[in-house]
Amino acid sequence: MNKKEFYTALKELESRFEKMEPELETTLRDPAEGVEGYIVVWNTGICAGGPLEFCGKGGTRITPDVTLDEVKMLARRMALKNAAAGLPLGGSKSGMKADPDAPGFEKKYRRFARLCAPLLFENGGVFGGFGFDIGARPIHPQWACDELGSLRCFTGKPVDMGGTDYDREGIAGLGVAVAAKTALEADGKTAKGASFAVQGAGAMGGAVIRYFSEFGGVLDSIADPRLGGTWILGEKGASPELLKTLSEGNFGESKRLLEEGGFENLPDSESVLYRKTAVVFPCAVQDVVTKDNAEKIAATYLVEGANGPCTAEAHQLLQEKGVIVIPDFIANPGGIIAAFVEMTSKATPEENAKTRINVTEAKKLTDKKITENVHRLMKLVRDLDVSPVQAGMYLALQSIFSCAKDNSCDKTAAA
Repeated sequence: MNKKEFYTALKELESRFEKMEPELETTLRDPAEGVEGYIVVWNTGICAGGPLEFCGKGGTRITPDVTLDEVKMLARRMALKNAAAGLPLGGSKSGMKADPDAPGFEKKYRRFARLCAPLLFENGGVFGGFGFDIGARPIHPQWACDELGSLRCFTGKPVDMGGTDYDREGIAGLGVAVAAKTALEADGKTAKGASFAVQGAGAMGGAVIRYFSEFGGVLDSIADPRLGGTWILGEKGASPELLKTLSEGNFGESKRLLEEGGFENLPDSESVLYRKTAVVFPCAVQDVVTKDNAEKIAATYLVEGANGPCTAEAHQLLQEKGVIVIPDFIANPGGIIAAFVEMTSKATPEENAKTRINVTEAKKLTDKKITENVHRLMKLVRDLDVSPVQAGMYLALQSIFSCAKDNSCDKTAAA
């Protein structure tokens, strides 16, 4: 395939995807209890012949202003992410319009779970169940599983409930670190000694710091409002103690160590993006790199840990600058890979609690899938001189439509 043929094929795939409509979209309400929520399942054809046939999966967003349109957008993005991850699993998302910290929320959440029950995959529906997203709390899987009398309705659970505890284990961050490591290796480089900068020291950023440091990376800078802005560590890097506290999300102790270390501190959390490092990881919020600041990016590689940290205009400008961007739907599907492992695992909760087999399998599959996919992406980028975002989109859409058509995708992804 040459460059012209690539663009023709990509345009056709994008046209087909634009014309797709969700297979299921519904609003669930109980006015008496003040409950309102939504479920959207975007696609299931990719699952044909697989272990989760006719199933769409994604997390559960809980905010006071979430809308059906927002959930539709997220479900559509999950279709891309699941396909890009190489999983025989459709995209889905659920949402609940509520404040998760308000008094009486538990009763509302349990009622929402009950309203969703008929649509659950385990009950013959196409909705793969609940999961973590914005607004989720560690107690939520316990409420949902207790209310529905099933451990299969929620993914990301603690290990003693048969889960992968993927947020605490930082499996999504592991995937982002693996994506960066693989991109470097595809260009004949190595993560060992590679300087990196991280914006956002939450669960994602903390895990990226942990795993990319384990690969040999040297933390150049870190930024988070909870740490007081941007901290420049430079060639000195972070001590093992500081790496540990950052990885664990211990902001108080991390800030103390940063202050005592005598590192340069800038009051904003944006300067970290402009460091001249091998890799920069935006792991905070969306749209932090735009047409207005893309020219300031000095890193060789930008690996998206957050969802949508770069705008479309920024992607184009970064491509023109020669910055290699590994898009979010290629780099950060560790959470959905872990969910797939949970949903297909044969281990009992007792066995999992004892051996942590699901955690091990989720990390192993995340490493395998993301390594394979980034190598495929980088080959297209280097062979055809196309942008990584275009290459990633082509791979994801090709998987959605070819799997749905002829069962050609990997049906043994968790084997």
